[in-house]
Amino acid sequence: MIYPVLLAGGSGSRLWPLSRKSYPKQFSSLLGDQSLFQASALRLSGTGYAAPTVVTNSDFRFIVTEQLAAVGVDPGAILIEPAGRNTAPAVLAAALHLAQTDPDGLMLVAPSDHVIPDAVAFQTAVDVAAQAARKGQMVTFGITPDRPETGYGYLEMAQTPGQDAAIDLKGFVEKPDLATAEQMLQDGHYLWNAGIFLFSVRTILEAFETHAPQLISTVTAAVEQAQTDLGFLRLAPKPWAEAEDVSIDYAVMEKAQGLAVVPFRAGWSDLGGWDAVWREAGPDDRGVALHGPATAIDCDTTLLRSETEGQVVVGLGLDNMIVVAMPDAVLVADKSRAQDVKLAVTALKDKKVVQAETFPRDHRPWGWFESLAIGDRFQVKRIVVHPGAALSLQSHHHRAEHWIVVEGTAKVTIDEDVRLVSENQSVYIPLGAVHRMENPGKVPMVLIEVQTGTYLGEDDIIRYEDVYARD
Repeated sequence: MIYPVLLAGGSGSRLWPLSRKSYPKQFSSLLGDQSLFQASALRLSGTGYAAPTVVTNSDFRFIVTEQLAAVGVDPGAILIEPAGRNTAPAVLAAALHLAQTDPDGLMLVAPSDHVIPDAVAFQTAVDVAAQAARKGQMVTFGITPDRPETGYGYLEMAQTPGQDAAIDLKGFVEKPDLATAEQMLQDGHYLWNAGIFLFSVRTILEAFETHAPQLISTVTAAVEQAQTDLGFLRLAPKPWAEAEDVSIDYAVMEKAQGLAVVPFRAGWSDLGGWDAVWREAGPDDRGVALHGPATAIDCDTTLLRSETEGQVVVGLGLDNMIVVAMPDAVLVADKSRAQDVKLAVTALKDKKVVQAETFPRDHRPWGWFESLAIGDRFQVKRIVVHPGAALSLQSHHHRAEHWIVVEGTAKVTIDEDVRLVSENQSVYIPLGAVHRMENPGKVPMVLIEVQTGTYLGEDDIIRYEDVYARD
C-alpha cells in the first residue's frame, strides 16, 4: 500500500494577488475547474493508494476537508501544524503517525501545489519508484528539463537515463546561473528537482535517526502529545515550536547515501510564478494567455487574468506583461520580473496593507463571506452558508445586523426566537442579541448582511456555542 502525504501549508507569495497567506495557491483553481490541491489528491488516489495524509495548518483545516469532499476523496489523517517548520518536521510527523499502523508501508510525499497533467503517467512512474523503495532505497522524482531553468534545483544522475527504471542519484545541485543551466541541459545527466519522494516509513525514520537526530525527540513528542479535534490531529505546540525549521532536502536527502531518482517526462510545473502560469495556460500564436473576462488587443507574450466575474480587463498594445486583477488588488508587471512579485508583497506588508496577506473572500468552516461595501459606521457583506452548516451562537458589543436572504432558506435564532427566513425576506438582529444562522436546506444559502455600529471588526464576537470548536 502506498500512503500519499500531501504538504498543504505554504503561502505562495510569488502568485500574489491570487495567492495570499490566508488563501494560498494550492486551494485556487489556477488551471481548470479543480484547485491544485484537489488535482493532487485525485492524482494520488486509486487502486493501491491509501487515503491521503494531509499536513497543513489550523487556518486551512476546513478548506482541506471541504475541497476533498467536493471531489469525493475521503482523507486519512489531517495533521495540524501549530506553526510552519518547513518540510522536514512535517514529513517526520507524518512518518511517525503512519508507523503506528504500517511501518513497512510506502510514503509518497508530494507538495499539493504542483501541476502534473498526465496522472496516469505519473502513477506509472510511482510504480517504477516503488520497486526501488520496497528494497529500502529512498527515491526522488526528477523532471526531464526542456529549457535552461534557473529557478529550480537540479538532480544529477549517475548514468544516462534508460526507460522505466530508477537510476542511482549522484547528487543535488543548487539553483544554477543561466550559463550553468544551459550546460547541464546539454549534458543530459541532470533533472529538475520536483520535491516529490517515495520511501518506506521504516527507511525514512532510520534516515532521520542517522542524519537529523535533533528532530526526533521534538517531533516525536509533538506526535505523541497530539490532540484529536473534530477529526483533525493537532500536533502539540510546545515540542513542535522547538523543532528545527529545515527542509527535508537539507535535513536528510542531501546527506543520505544510495538514493535513486526516477525521471519523469510527461509534463510538470510547480507554478512558482506568473510566468509559469502563462506557460501552462497554453498561450496563443502571439503568446497571449487569457483567463476570465479579459480581452487582448495587439498584445504579445502577455498574461491577462480577471479573477472576478463582471470585472473586465483589457490589454492594449502590451508586450511581455503580466496583468492579474482581483476585486481588491491589481498586479501589473513585466513578465521577466515574475520571480520578484514577492517583493511587492513585502512592500505592502511594510505599509501594513491588508491585501498583502488577506484574501478578499474569507473562508470559514461553514462557508465564506466577502465585503461588498465598507463605510465609517456600516459594512455590507455577502455570506454563503453550506448545506447543513451553522454559524456559532454569538453576540456583538458594538454592532447590529440586518440579514436579507437572497438564495435558499435560513434558520435564524435571535435570543429565544427561532424562525425560517426564505428568499426575499429579511430579519433584524439588535445590538447585543444572542443569534445564530443555519442552513437547513440541501443547497447553499446566500444572504446579504448589513452591519451598523461604532466598531465592525471580526473580533467583536462573543461565542456561546460552536460546532467547530472555535474560541
